[in-house]
Amino acid sequence: MDDKKRMKWQAIATLVQNANLKGFFTGKIYQGKVKNVCVPGLNCYSCPGAVGACPIGSLQNALSEYKFKIPYYVLGLMLFFGALLGRIVCGFLCPFGFLQDLLHKIPFPIKVRTFRGDRTLRKLKYVVLLLMVVVLPVAYKFTPFFCKYICPSGTLSGIILSFTNTALFAVLGKLFTWKTSILILILVAGMMIYRPFCKYLCPLGAFYAPFNRIAIVRLSVDREKCTKCHACSQVCGMCVDPVENPDDGECIRCGLCASGCPEKALKLTVKRE
Repeated sequence: MDDKKRMKWQAIATLVQNANLKGFFTGKIYQGKVKNVCVPGLNCYSCPGAVGACPIGSLQNALSEYKFKIPYYVLGLMLFFGALLGRIVCGFLCPFGFLQDLLHKIPFPIKVRTFRGDRTLRKLKYVVLLLMVVVLPVAYKFTPFFCKYICPSGTLSGIILSFTNTALFAVLGKLFTWKTSILILILVAGMMIYRPFCKYLCPLGAFYAPFNRIAIVRLSVDREKCTKCHACSQVCGMCVDPVENPDDGECIRCGLCASGCPEKALKLTVKRE
């Protein structure tokens, strides 16, 4: 699948997950029954258009309740999405991933494909998942640390809400300034580096990454057709070599490698066995 077709799917997925369009004009968050269901990607509950809940936000809220209990429902949905799709969620279904793809297409004088320490820095998202999403919310009740201190999707939602909700705008303080600074940093970095949030900070990407090895939707390599020309790795924005490791946890299953392969040796498939 070429990039234009994929972006159409991303746009549709973003629209479906934010179908409460009137919320963008009224500044009111949808709170119907559907909001109890987690969407697969990172899409803030507080976005005025959101019709579903963010899995990371839901997980934190459950873990930070007064009496600890395992959030079976949220974890069940996340495990289902992971086992079925793996990180294709990141490549096709995540609204914040879509935003980063759009940002990277903006002409910018500096474009950085990779740098020393890039692969090491990518491990930071696993630390964010463990510490900010699990450990700290369990230790400090009623405090969803990732949502409160980092999440750029939530900050963007807050900015959108503040345009139509004057009461909210009036109470924005230092914490919001901190989160806005993080958002701006990610947005600027996104014009230089392909999907910096996905690579280095996203706890949802960290959660889905191990599922690339077992997910039903897979990236397959026809070894007989492959000439090891490395055309696939050269077009990969995530700097993955799909021939060497088609199940790399950093692969977001965007399909660019398949469309860039002159021998058509790569393709997204559904595991049948």
